[in-house]
Amino acid sequence: MMRLIRKAFVAATAALVLGTAAPASAIELDQARTQGLVGERPDGLVGAVAANPTPEVHSLVESVNAARLAEYRAIAQKNGSPIEAVQAVAGEKLIQRAKDNRWYVMDQNGRWSR
Repeated sequence: MMRLIRKAFVAATAALVLGTAAPASAIELDQARTQGLVGERPDGLVGAVAANPTPEVHSLVESVNAARLAEYRAIAQKNGSPIEAVQAVAGEKLIQRAKDNRWYVMDQNGRWSR
């Protein structure tokens, strides 16, 4: 089991280093993170910080998460790991990066903080 988790960790880290590109949109992910509109979640996905995001932010969140989930599924399938394990590893890395940049992060209780 540890071997599978380690493989998932390596693969997820590689995907993050190479970048999981989101489709182009009117607002870019880094711009939205810097403006405090979106943040990183523990499950490796992004979320809108505001309870009622604009349609533009909602669209960005949906497209980024769709791209990330596709990548996580591919990594999980390739390594024979549960997708949740891949998401958890990716989430840890993305949250650390967000903290380093003072972007919003969601804690395990669903609360946002910088």
